[in-house]
Amino acid sequence: MPIEIVSAPLPLDEIQRMAAAQFGDFVKAVVDVRQGLMAIGGELHADEEAVLLQHGGRQMDLWGINLYPDRPAEEFIEFDSMINIRPSQGNRSRGVEDAVVQRQIRDIVARLVVQ
Repeated sequence: MPIEIVSAPLPLDEIQRMAAAQFGDFVKAVVDVRQGLMAIGGELHADEEAVLLQHGGRQMDLWGINLYPDRPAEEFIEFDSMINIRPSQGNRSRGVEDAVVQRQIRDIVARLVVQ
């Protein structure tokens, strides 16, 4: 599946279709918190990260997540990716430890994924 850069609203049913075609119940995404967009559809978060870096993203602004389109809203986003491990930014796990960054990601995803 080709990686798409999402900067305009994308219907939830499109995320469901992508998830079914790729991993079954989820799709990987990388959110650029500075540019307010995300890349979606890659096999690896690192692949999506590379696409965003080629399009003006900065590694420090890119965060890997998984989207579960069939789960309740509070479980829709999973903050889990190898690209999130960055001790230099104070993030020592695969999750997103900073609550402010988590909120930025949630806001961007809410704007880009619509019912």
